[in-house]
Amino acid sequence: MTTVDLRSDTVTRPTPAMRRAMAEAEVGDDVWREDPTARALEEQAAAVLGMEAALFVPSGTMANQIAVMLHTRPGDEIVVARDAHIRLYETGGAAALAGVHLTEVGRGGTYGPADVDAVLHPHGDSHAPRTRALALENTHNRAGGRCWSLEALDAITAHAERRGLAVHVDGARLWNAAAALGVPEHRLTRGAATVSACFSKGLGAPAGSVIAGARPLVDEALRLRKRLGGGMRQVGVLCAAALHALRHHRSELPRDHLRARALAEGIAGIEGLSADPASVDTNIVLFEAPDPPALVAACRAEGLLLAPFGPGRVRAVTHRDVDDAGIARALTVLRSVVR
Repeated sequence: MTTVDLRSDTVTRPTPAMRRAMAEAEVGDDVWREDPTARALEEQAAAVLGMEAALFVPSGTMANQIAVMLHTRPGDEIVVARDAHIRLYETGGAAALAGVHLTEVGRGGTYGPADVDAVLHPHGDSHAPRTRALALENTHNRAGGRCWSLEALDAITAHAERRGLAVHVDGARLWNAAAALGVPEHRLTRGAATVSACFSKGLGAPAGSVIAGARPLVDEALRLRKRLGGGMRQVGVLCAAALHALRHHRSELPRDHLRARALAEGIAGIEGLSADPASVDTNIVLFEAPDPPALVAACRAEGLLLAPFGPGRVRAVTHRDVDDAGIARALTVLRSVVR
């Protein structure tokens, strides 16, 4: 029985070409900043993201937590979209590591200037935390891979500048947002001080992210990476995979988006399930089911892996390791278990 794994786009395996790049990577001690493949990745990632410099880190969570520490002091506040990854899925790192409070605003994965103003504290209020930054998640996981529109991005970054707030883009799946909107990634970081981006989500690398920004910020990020235990040695083996993905896999993301829409359309036609194909911006499909744990268990028994995603919801994520036949197989299994 062939297994179709739609739990996440992090489950991909390196391609043969990526494995060759890893095996042939020129390496050095990255703690000494002597790994040439890491330097090549950081330079190219910075250029793609429209930033002056970038730093390779083991994970997107570390990249986001470094950004929190770059923009705040203990007791400060960052405004985030409701259900942001940085709040829900990073083990309370902002509070535990940086002593920073996260305030949720908006809905559907985005927010606007009025949402920010509604939670800002009066200047000089000694009772309140100081709001230092805004975090924008693009695409937004809990909102079903939703993209920020260019208009919304421009409005919120301009407003942040007026209010003296830094902007951090949690761009774990920024590649997907760029592909969906038909713009280069650097268009989605305009006005931001920092951006994180992940190579193992969507692009198929086995591990790794970057945090990018102005060189002084990235220099400080290097110090914080060491503090958090992210200083590795011959990291070029991983960076080679990420560099291959950056150069060769971004152009393939629209296929994942088409397959996600096809999956949502198929689910919408299954009695007992509910999906909205029009809400699928990228590669994440959220759908409603009466008993998600039972549905997920039944699908697993038939070789389809899905993820429960809160009360009444299931998540499916398309990726480069699932082709059209895999989507057809997924729909066949769902029809068989929902009777």
